[in-house]
Amino acid sequence: MNFQILNPINYPSWDELILSSPNSSFFHSSAWAQVLSESYGYRPIYFTSFEDGKISALIPMMEINSFLTGKRGVSLPFTDYCDPIIDGNLQFDHLLNEIIFYGKTNGWKYLEVRSKDSLLPSTSLSITYIGHTLNLTDKEDRIFSNFKDTTRRNIKKAIKEGVEIKIENTFESLKDFYKLNCLTRKRHGLPPQPFKFFKKIFEHIISNDMGLIILAIYNRRPIAGAIYFHFGDQAIYKYGASDLKFQHLRPNNLVMWEAIKCYAQKGYKKLCLGRTEPENQGLIQFKSGWGAEEQRINYYRYSFRKELFAPINSKVIGFHNKIFRNLPIPFLIQFGRFFYKYTG
Repeated sequence: MNFQILNPINYPSWDELILSSPNSSFFHSSAWAQVLSESYGYRPIYFTSFEDGKISALIPMMEINSFLTGKRGVSLPFTDYCDPIIDGNLQFDHLLNEIIFYGKTNGWKYLEVRSKDSLLPSTSLSITYIGHTLNLTDKEDRIFSNFKDTTRRNIKKAIKEGVEIKIENTFESLKDFYKLNCLTRKRHGLPPQPFKFFKKIFEHIISNDMGLIILAIYNRRPIAGAIYFHFGDQAIYKYGASDLKFQHLRPNNLVMWEAIKCYAQKGYKKLCLGRTEPENQGLIQFKSGWGAEEQRINYYRYSFRKELFAPINSKVIGFHNKIFRNLPIPFLIQFGRFFYKYTG
């Protein structure tokens, strides 16, 4: 098979072309490619094959060229999953061989593919995460009744305590969310993503009716929020944040419930809740409380030096978290501007 290497940002009617495939998701869209490319300088390299004017194979890649961590291809950076689009007559391992040849020729350190599918059953996975997907096709009361008792109680508590919800697409709401995001990242012992990244999300996604910002308000103050993306008939919960001082009001539960209602009323069929590290049992419990179906998200990382698929150390939890928790937010913001460009 002969791949064409395309840049979806410059390809006419890319999103319409992608939507014709049943395996497409928001992460295949040109908007997401623009956000990643313009925020961090990554180069889109989308390995694409056509048949009868339709995509028969697509493996999106971003080339990250870092003097700290080397040159590599990732499908896709800062993306929970990005399933390859493959016609039923094609085999992923045959397509992968062509990408390995490209990476070897262009000096990649490794390539990485992230998928909900088991792409290489006989190959050792590099790392796995937990994914959750909620069916939105039931009636609203049926969806609510499928939640765990604790989830329903938390929603009712937030309403009783006077927490209000704002569903917006304004730049002011983005800034409110970012303040909460900085608090949350510090609490987790991580630097926040650069504000430029969220500005690009606003420019290419929120402003183009491909996403929502939902804020929980208490006494006229934002205390929790989330950013959602949508594409085709699916929505994705991408970022969540909150002020820990108001956790007892359970605002995160009300934010999620309002998002579920909003997307169900608009006719979306699924809400993906993103990936979770297996050791983060608190977040897994929160997501499973919505009656979502659990699945495994598989990451495959091919090392060009070792010429094999190698394990990944996610390094989410470690001594560095203790250091970041004790640093001021302005310092963490500055560190994040430098750090995320090279991690991918």
